[in-house]
Amino acid sequence: MPGLPSDHRSTVIGSSLLKEVMVEDAVGMVLAHDLTQIVPGEFKGRLFRKGHVVVSEDIPKLKDIGKENLYVIELAPTDLHEDDAALRMAAALGGVNTTIGEPHEGKVSIKSDILGIAGIAREVVDEINRLGEIALASVTNHRVVFPGDGLAATRAIPLIVPEHKVQAVESIAGDYRKRHGIAPISVRPFRLMKAGLLTTGSEVFSGRIADKFGPAVKAKLEALGSEVAEQRFAPDDRHIIVNEIHYFLNQGYDMILVTGGMSVDPDDRTPGAIADAGTDIVSYGTPMLPGSMLLFGYIRGVPIFGLPGCVMHDPYTSFDVLLPRILAGDTVVKEDIVGMGYGGLHRC
Repeated sequence: MPGLPSDHRSTVIGSSLLKEVMVEDAVGMVLAHDLTQIVPGEFKGRLFRKGHVVVSEDIPKLKDIGKENLYVIELAPTDLHEDDAALRMAAALGGVNTTIGEPHEGKVSIKSDILGIAGIAREVVDEINRLGEIALASVTNHRVVFPGDGLAATRAIPLIVPEHKVQAVESIAGDYRKRHGIAPISVRPFRLMKAGLLTTGSEVFSGRIADKFGPAVKAKLEALGSEVAEQRFAPDDRHIIVNEIHYFLNQGYDMILVTGGMSVDPDDRTPGAIADAGTDIVSYGTPMLPGSMLLFGYIRGVPIFGLPGCVMHDPYTSFDVLLPRILAGDTVVKEDIVGMGYGGLHRC
């Protein structure tokens, strides 16, 4: 109709303006949303990304996909488009061995560049999510991640976000970096460690049954870039087990794994032998299922595990929680074991 203004409808969002304009009047304006093109049998996908600044050459393409009107944004100086907000948050949070992705619908992913262990500052995640209008979702701290795995994703909830919200995120992340010397979201690489594996049990030592521990343990270490350098066998004899542990120490292996004989059965000599060898036991037992009978400690500074039978057949046990920590160079203390109870029920 003659005299009808080109901006049929407009909405104030914060200090910014979201308005509907005719395609011909959109040149120089910012698209408020993605625009999809569909060519039956040939193509379906994004023709223009939200945040795109419309130029005169775009008008025929917009007409071709049936667009007569568009939603565009006039940003106030104090506001940010959702994509820009998500990008700035991700840049503030991501640290070593991470990659920041492209924005998609107001979301930006932070991914791992390497095989390693995720470093996620839970307190930072919680503090940011208390701000409102923005969101940060992450994996759990100490999770094993592979190249390309997602660590976290930042997202703006509304289309337009007050810049002070993003500045608050940048301040929280910056304060954390100053206090801890590392970004709130990062990945630590695994060290290549060589382990000595001692399989106990008279039934295996005598050849009555086949060893099932060795293949399972070797596979777990190899998946994380380390290896079992040597496997030896011992009967259920405390003195022999102690001697074998000392043999591995003298070989200079980075870690000692002792399998079998970890229950309270009278024939199970492994826990006592590990103690007799001179181990400073951090914990015999964990509040996690499966894997509650695991023993962990240090002998002359070398980490030593007493592995229960579930490691042979369960895909995820307390060993799978603690092994990556050791490979990343952490010193495991009693409180780390205590914390395994929360979320530690994997099989009952």
